[in-house]
Amino acid sequence: MKALILAGGMGTRLRPLTFSTPKPLLPLLDRPMVMHIIDSLPDEVDTVVLAVSYMKDLLEDHFRDHDCGRRVVLVNEEEPLGTGGAIRNVRQHLDDTFLCFNGDIVSSLDLRDLLSFHRRHGGIGTLSLWRVPDPAAFGVVGLDGDQIIDFQEKPAPGTAISDLINAGVYVFQPELLDHIPPGVVSLERQVFPKVLEKGLHGYRFHGYWVDCGTPESYLRAQSELLEHGRSSTRATRMEGSKVIGPNYLDGANLSGCVIGPHVCALPGSSVSEGSLVERSVLMQGASVGKGCVVRDCLLGPGASVGDGESVQGRVLAELQ
Repeated sequence: MKALILAGGMGTRLRPLTFSTPKPLLPLLDRPMVMHIIDSLPDEVDTVVLAVSYMKDLLEDHFRDHDCGRRVVLVNEEEPLGTGGAIRNVRQHLDDTFLCFNGDIVSSLDLRDLLSFHRRHGGIGTLSLWRVPDPAAFGVVGLDGDQIIDFQEKPAPGTAISDLINAGVYVFQPELLDHIPPGVVSLERQVFPKVLEKGLHGYRFHGYWVDCGTPESYLRAQSELLEHGRSSTRATRMEGSKVIGPNYLDGANLSGCVIGPHVCALPGSSVSEGSLVERSVLMQGASVGKGCVVRDCLLGPGASVGDGESVQGRVLAELQ
């Protein structure tokens, strides 16, 4: 079985981090973002197809150097094709039922149960669905039982047909490819409404769901993973430091500081005396000086916060 990951975006909302690293390879706790998807795949998935464009060479290098236990095929998208066009662009690799993912989704979705649901219900596809209090910013799905009967894109306040949104994880039959025209195509706007009679079903799940496209949602995904058991402290020096709540600390140097909750500090990162770091990411070699306050920040590899500085809600990269 094959899994398709749509990973062609430029990650513009996560700049400047994505100037040097494609979004799928940004670290999320102990592994790159895309590996949270790949590692969750059922055993029957033996091939992962990545629809890519931006920094394809770095993605190729990563999968050449890191064996993920499955065959990985990268297919380049010469120009943006939309979600539907990206699927059509890799059609030569999709000859049977396949899983499909938006590349920046982190969730508690049980993929084995999703597949079982799809096989029981039949039809051309199954969409994972997530309940939100305000669906105005999302693609909303109308259901009759488990059958999808309507779509509504970013409804005006008070007009949503339901509180269930498309969660960006799908199971499709290859027949779907026959309904995607050439060119730039939106799966949500141009394909789904036309195949309702072919049998589209909605699979509702609970737990957590985050689209990691912004700094705020990136940190929210980190918090969800930490709260659901991904915390760890290993090979980290914590001389005179106080650690609060779940964190992922791996090879960091902490000296007389307060860390947490929800901090990821990767190898070679450091926090000096009198500083406080909360709900933040310190990538490899990032440093926080003395007497600093750092909250809700992403510090890229080698980025630094100088002595006495206070930063909140920032994305920082190393000065070149």
